[in-house]
Amino acid sequence: MFFSIDADGDIPIYEQLVRQVKLAVADGILVGGQMLPSVRQLASELAINSNTIARAYQELQADHVVESLRGRGMVVRRDAVKRCTKARNSLVADGVRRALADAISGGMSIDELRELFEAELVRQSGNGKP
Repeated sequence: MFFSIDADGDIPIYEQLVRQVKLAVADGILVGGQMLPSVRQLASELAINSNTIARAYQELQADHVVESLRGRGMVVRRDAVKRCTKARNSLVADGVRRALADAISGGMSIDELRELFEAELVRQSGNGKP
């Protein structure tokens, strides 16, 4: 599994891991029943402290995204998709709110924002329609 960690960012590493697992579940990259890498394996791959991985896994378990299988490790719960989709939507909404607040405080008009947003939707969707 591929994780992108920003050790110098404002978001703690364990939280980055939690978010990325939730996004992967919401996007169908991780599916119910799929095993996560062991704490030791992931800590080695990412060159970060194993306690950081353990903390992320504990939070994911508390959020009912993963569960521990005795003697096997952590597995994605089969009912995690809805929960993770809600978390993804919340993260996106927060990002949009922050971007809008920055744009408005920077003097952009509603029409400029709408034009920018629609152009970006077209670019991201690749189909020429917002």
